[in-house]
Amino acid sequence: MKLYIIATPIGNLSDITLRAIEVLKSVDLIFCEDTRITKNLLNHYKINTNLESYHKFSDSSKEKRILELLESGKNIAYVSDAGTPGISDPGEKLISYILTNKPLIKIEAIPGASSIITALSICGFNCDRFIFLGFLPHKKGKETILKEIINSEITNIFFESTHRIIKTLEKLKELGFQENRKLVIARELTKKFETIYRGNLDKILAELKSGVTKGEFVVIIDKK
Repeated sequence: MKLYIIATPIGNLSDITLRAIEVLKSVDLIFCEDTRITKNLLNHYKINTNLESYHKFSDSSKEKRILELLESGKNIAYVSDAGTPGISDPGEKLISYILTNKPLIKIEAIPGASSIITALSICGFNCDRFIFLGFLPHKKGKETILKEIINSEITNIFFESTHRIIKTLEKLKELGFQENRKLVIARELTKKFETIYRGNLDKILAELKSGVTKGEFVVIIDKK
């Protein structure tokens, strides 16, 4: 019995490892955030393993079911909608539940795509040390975090949505973000409309306001 935590493509379906495909074919059941999204991936690679949903709105009964399946000797896989599970997604809650209730159950990571590492690899900043902030709060506490970013002496990286990316950058400017400080913002990584914005805050804001802001954004801010 084993729980596999499997990284899946963040966009381009070719960005999956041979090992991930093998494990997805071999396990007894796959749990995923959205069965429709994962079904597309499975169909692409002719994987016929049954799917069940496990997402942020799932209650403890679903976690209990997964644990019971593992205890009965089943091998289970968990995938998020895209990228590496357990980081800003429900996988972290599932893993914590399993470790709390049955710490001897083997949990194995099948590594692969990650938007965080993908963006960092092309940013050109010093990434010997960096801090990942996930999705910033919508309101409460956001200004405090932005002030910490402005004063940070290491590289910062966070996710932002299509609806808030411009407002977040404008708020940074309002709070006194340094004019010469560099940013890299990656939109729709590995997908058809992938766009990489590089430069200072004013330059990137102008480009975003005059272009398309649909999609998912990874924001990287060079150290102070």
